[in-house]
Amino acid sequence: MGGVHDAETTPPDARRPSDEDDRRWMARACDLARRCPPSDTAFSVGAVIVAGGEVVGEGWSRAEDSHDHAEEVALRQAGPAARGAVAYSSMEPCARRASRPRPCARLLAEAGVARVAYALPEPANFVDAPGGDAYLRENGVLVTEMPEFAAAAEAPNAHLL
Repeated sequence: MGGVHDAETTPPDARRPSDEDDRRWMARACDLARRCPPSDTAFSVGAVIVAGGEVVGEGWSRAEDSHDHAEEVALRQAGPAARGAVAYSSMEPCARRASRPRPCARLLAEAGVARVAYALPEPANFVDAPGGDAYLRENGVLVTEMPEFAAAAEAPNAHLL
């Protein structure tokens, strides 16, 4: 698996948290996705960035601007605290986007996030490109898919799927 770090080089927050912690933060990301203003041209996604067991950033699609992606909002809140943190997203971070030049997978990698967990692979509704999973792995970020949360991630997007 590309991008895997060993325990000596991986920041402590990036090491596999307990399943209970993963479930708690992913449930929070899925809850945030329900806050998104509905759109026929964009997915509703929630994101949480956790460092040291604490939320340092969270967001949802269109939270502050009509073109915002959840991960962008969460990264703006987290600032430098994102370095070495774990990002939880209800949907796979995008690797390409139509509304802005820098996709979420790139933003997460540039911010130094050490691990990304997501619930639902990004459907090809709006951009015909591979998802951010591969980009993140290629850039040294640990990636975990949590398909047990796929239904919760799909719910606020039912009108698009």
